[in-house]
Order: sequence, then C-alpha cells, then structure tokens
Amino acid sequence: MAAARRLVLTGCCQALKLTFTSFYRSVKNMPSEVEELRRPGLVQRVLIGKNPMRTLVRVVIWVVLIVAIRTYVLLPIRVEGVSMLPTYKENGINFVNCIAYAFHPPQRGDVVAIQYSGKSIMLCKRIVGLPGEVIAFHEGHIEINGEVLDEPYVKRPCNWERPPKRIGPNEYYVVGDNRSMDFEQHTQGIADRDKIVGRILL
Repeated sequence: MAAARRLVLTGCCQALKLTFTSFYRSVKNMPSEVEELRRPGLVQRVLIGKNPMRTLVRVVIWVVLIVAIRTYVLLPIRVEGVSMLPTYKENGINFVNCIAYAFHPPQRGDVVAIQYSGKSIMLCKRIVGLPGEVIAFHEGHIEINGEVLDEPYVKRPCNWERPPKRIGPNEYYVVGDNRSMDFEQHTQGIADRDKIVGRILL
C-alpha cells in the first residue's frame, strides 16, 4: 500500500514538474513572440514603411512641395486661338516657369505668359521689343530702332504697317508668331513687366 502511494506521489511530482517546466518555457519565450507580432508585416512595410509616423511626415512634406511647385513654380497653361501658330498649336498644354526671371529680366525672343484678366486668363506671346526701344511694323516686318528684326519663327505672310513707337521703361512689346490676320484682329502690344507671369517651357 505504501509502495503504491509512493508511486502515485512520484508520478504527481513528475507531472507537476513537467507542467511548471512547460509554463516557464512559455513565459520565457513570450517576449519574442510578442515582439514578432509587433513587427510590421510585408504589406505594411511596403505601404507605410517600418515607421508610420516618419512616413506620414514624408507624405506631408511631399504634398507641400507639390502644391508649392504647382502654385509658384510650374503653372500649366492651355493655348487657345491661332495667334502663336505654327510654334504652338491651338489647345496645346504647356507649362509656365514662374521663376524664370527671378535673376534676370525677360529677353527678346522669349515666349511668355502675360496676365490678362485675373489669375486664370493669360496671353501666350513672344517678346519682340525691350524697354526704351523704338518699334515699328513696315511691310510686315518688325523694325527695332530702324533695323529689321530677324524672326525665323514667323512662317506666314504679314502686311502690317505701323508707325514707330517708343517702348516705355519697364515695358515690353509682345506679339504672336502668326500675323497673317489684320493688325486689329491680333492681340498684341505693350505689356508691363509686372504682368509677365513667366516663360513658357515647351
């Protein structure tokens, strides 16, 4: 009887020992399992990276940069009308470099965007006359200070005749490349420097 009790007690002790051993091992391994669960999955790492807060900051910075570039640096413009043919086709999309003249004034031959009515309507024209110059149209050609201006971009015939006119300080004379229509039907003339938004990129 006593031998049977000792056998039962021995078995119980061994069972308790195995139970406590298994419990200790599970507790010991728990931090690594929790850490494994806390690690970001593959999808999360691809979409938002290992650090979501850092990724959020980067997204905000990129959004601010894109909005700033879209508003203050590169401005899309749609060419409507035929005054700039054949250089720019009607309904073509181009971009205005709004900081092109941050360090130097506009140059002759530059195609620029000119604020015409509000912020949404602009003219796309070429600068042909600079401040202080005298401009005239004779037999369809532009004369600057009495000399004919070389304009290889003008492909269509023109018969405009206009007397000499001096361009004021801080003013530019702008006109389209297509001068096949009557002078009165072509939007052109003096543009203040403050009205020049920037230079057309393409």
